[in-house]
Amino acid sequence: MANEQGSMNPINILKYGAEEEKAESARMSSFVGAIAIGDLVKTTLGPKGMDKILISSSRSESIQITNDGATILRSVGIDNPAGKVLVDISKVQDDEVGDGTTTVAVLASELLREAEKLIACKIHPQTIILGWRKAVKVAEKALASHAVDHSSNAEKFKEDLTNIARTTLSSKILTQHKEKFAKLAVDAVLRLKGSCDLNAIQVIKKLGGSLEDSFLDEGFLLDKKIGVNQPKRIENAKILIANTPMDADKIKVFGSKVKVDSVAKVAELEVAEKEKMKDKVDLILKHDINCFINRQLIYNYPEQLFADNGVMAIEHADFEGVERLALVTGGEIVSTFGKPELVKLGKCKLIEEIMIGEDKLIHFSGVAMGEACSVVLRGATQQILDEAERSLHDALCVLSQTVKETKIIYGGGSSEMLMANAVNGLAAQTPGKESMAMEAFAHALRQLPTIIADNAGFDSSELVSQLRAAHTEGKTNFGLDMDNGCIADMVSLGITESFKVKRQALISAVEAAEMVLRVDDIIRAAPRRRERDECM
Repeated sequence: MANEQGSMNPINILKYGAEEEKAESARMSSFVGAIAIGDLVKTTLGPKGMDKILISSSRSESIQITNDGATILRSVGIDNPAGKVLVDISKVQDDEVGDGTTTVAVLASELLREAEKLIACKIHPQTIILGWRKAVKVAEKALASHAVDHSSNAEKFKEDLTNIARTTLSSKILTQHKEKFAKLAVDAVLRLKGSCDLNAIQVIKKLGGSLEDSFLDEGFLLDKKIGVNQPKRIENAKILIANTPMDADKIKVFGSKVKVDSVAKVAELEVAEKEKMKDKVDLILKHDINCFINRQLIYNYPEQLFADNGVMAIEHADFEGVERLALVTGGEIVSTFGKPELVKLGKCKLIEEIMIGEDKLIHFSGVAMGEACSVVLRGATQQILDEAERSLHDALCVLSQTVKETKIIYGGGSSEMLMANAVNGLAAQTPGKESMAMEAFAHALRQLPTIIADNAGFDSSELVSQLRAAHTEGKTNFGLDMDNGCIADMVSLGITESFKVKRQALISAVEAAEMVLRVDDIIRAAPRRRERDECM
């Protein structure tokens, strides 16, 4: 009787307000969320991908126009836990190699779309995962075996880098000027001499002109103004970079209480403050410098003292600017000035004021870090400038990774088709249900060239079947030519991608899909109740 009563009243384990989704319901929720994320960004894939307009929910309602997968997913508020896994994996791809963020999200979602069909056929998730793990090893091996390395030939390697930059930019806003920006990105990365420290490459955005007016400049540009009556040009500069208050020459009366007998006493206090500031400037001048750059404000009196001593003073240099300036000039940021002999000064051959559009900037040339350079981007609107910066950053990241990992592969869907054929070959030799998981894996890989063709408005079924036939015949360098809507040899077209980016996208997508596929229970914790509710 007691057992019957217990079965009528189920026992609540979870706290009141908590939610639980089990088995098929949980799996379906995960699949739907992840597939929706893939569908959201897949129209941005490839050279003919479309852009998204992102409007922030803040009061300013700032607008972004982009086709960068990581930027889109980072900006969209997502509540689905499986969707968040794909957002995170896209962010990791962006942090790790800088490009392939859309590819990794789309491939993960296509793998889960295939897994959904297999689960509907009563195949266990662990069987699917086992098949996928074998498939990814074969795919990675096929990718590595067809990778090409021209690092021993400097001229050929530079051509490879230019092709990679051109391929990366072909799907971005800079596609109309990809020749110019590909050369610009390669020149900037080769200046680094293999250090891969992208902090040495500064990007400055200036409204006005067109993207064609953008240029690469040797040295460093600081978007600030030189103080009044100070030298506008200095050769063989010795620079002291500081983060110190230089605004104490006036009494801050507001918020303070000063009790005096007469106004003359206030004047005496001001004189005392001025003397303190003069002493500080004298300490700074003892460093034997001709340029002083401060992160904080420099008031009129110290500015005048610097001018009298022929020292160029630059105030309010933003922290990122000061950090980068210290890096490229070989100096250190200081806050106290008592021991000049211990301070490391920055050095450069020439500091001068230049004009870009209607704005004045300070140009540092011949800096201690010879790799340093600045890219000045011009454009008609802020949205264009922001997207151009994102596109250029992707190209710079990919190139810097390629300089480290010098292998390259050919693009246009050829590498995906190559991996899919290798996985199909393994599936044909594998008995049991795992072979179905492998075939599904190969089908998911073939979806990438299909989506690229669809986004360009071509007949994807026709093109992908032609591409599959070409690869079966041994033409493994063949891929999609989206300018002419046909298949072609990627080597002759120069459509090249970084091996490291493609391998990272493959591994990350499979890991993300596997993580979502393992889920069979979703538990949402009960919301924390306010104390007043608990008292009631």
